Amino acid sequence: MIAIGGAIGVGLFLGAGGRLATAGPSLILAYAVCGLAAFFVMRALGELVLHRPVSGSFVEYAREFIGPWAGFTSGWLYWLNWAMTGIAEITAVAIYMHKWFPDMPQWITALVALVVLIAINMLSVKLFGELEFWFSVIKVTAIVVFLVVGVGLVIGNADIGGTTASVSNTLGHGGLFPAGFGIALMTLQAVVFAYSAIELVGIAAGETKDPEKIMPRAINGVVYRIAIFYVGSVLLLTMLLPWDHFTGTESPFVTVFSALGIPAVGDIMNAVVLTAALSSCNSGLYSTGRILRSLAQKGEAPAITGRMNSRHVPYGGILFTGVAYLFGVVLNYIVPKEAFDIAIAVASLGVVSTWATLIICQLRLRKKALAGEIQRPSYRMPGAPYTSYGTLAFLALVIGQMAFAGTAEKIAFWSIPVLALVLFLGWRFVKSRQPAEPAREQLVRAD
Repeated sequence: MIAIGGAIGVGLFLGAGGRLATAGPSLILAYAVCGLAAFFVMRALGELVLHRPVSGSFVEYAREFIGPWAGFTSGWLYWLNWAMTGIAEITAVAIYMHKWFPDMPQWITALVALVVLIAINMLSVKLFGELEFWFSVIKVTAIVVFLVVGVGLVIGNADIGGTTASVSNTLGHGGLFPAGFGIALMTLQAVVFAYSAIELVGIAAGETKDPEKIMPRAINGVVYRIAIFYVGSVLLLTMLLPWDHFTGTESPFVTVFSALGIPAVGDIMNAVVLTAALSSCNSGLYSTGRILRSLAQKGEAPAITGRMNSRHVPYGGILFTGVAYLFGVVLNYIVPKEAFDIAIAVASLGVVSTWATLIICQLRLRKKALAGEIQRPSYRMPGAPYTSYGTLAFLALVIGQMAFAGTAEKIAFWSIPVLALVLFLGWRFVKSRQPAEPAREQLVRAD
């Protein structure tokens, strides 16, 4: 439920509306292809988790199978992912609240949401788990209700805002690629972002009882549920209303239910998607707190980020991420209309790097197992190594197409060299402060 709660956020509940308005029904195909990539990433993660369940997740796996620098780099890129995702989430909260409070500035709503979520995460991991479970229940229930009601509306050819709900709506307004194949390709980055956070199930493994029994079931469940929710929801949206009826200024689910003309239904759905945004941001604070603590223990993050309170909450890392979220409040003050797209574009870089790290670690694990150095778990990546290389190629395509997409995506793409330089200098600084451990270990062995 933590993984589902993290993944089902603004990428689907808000981002799908703008992408439908841009690319049309081809978004269905984009969700299906990215869902397949997400499946292979999750299976790679499952193999790694069963090899060694650890709270640091892929940061520890990167350190073990690639090298210390990879652990440092992947950890900070994952933090960047969630820092920018959190900005997107609190921006979405502000956009949703605009429906009820049209005169309230976005930055005020974003700030209030941030303060509440930090307070929740600081109290206890038990409270986080309970709250995230119920957040997830609300979201999953809402999507299931939407799927059931939506199918009924399509079967009954219901009138929705002056149009007839029908299967023909999907391809009857310009076909599968009404804006062209190139535009459809440009949606991949946003769709990959929508699938982000499924890897949270791996981070939770270190705090899970009987991970060998629980994790395979959790991973398999997350993959097929999210595939149904995502692909099924987008497909149904295109049947209920023509693709050009959606916008990026409100949730497509709210668009559909508001068009039905039933009093309060649109408001109820708006409350649900508001919960979804708060839930996903809540998951981001949870995960970054653990990742930063893992980095701090190795001297690769500020010492304060490794501090725990009496309730075993890594409050230092949570507060550190919370400070970064304040940048989102500023962004909502300066460029409220562009804040969401910029945030998810930069966050996508962290998502892709995390997924690529997991695939590379799985390849290294397989190689070591074939060499007889370690024992490979029975829960394995299907079709490896071919599916592993195919997934890596797909992720490279996602990054490459960002150079030719919109302004937000181009900003993210051309920030890659800057990020690479910052990470390189950061790693050099960290290394310069660390003692020469290998030399000391050699002396001990010599003695």
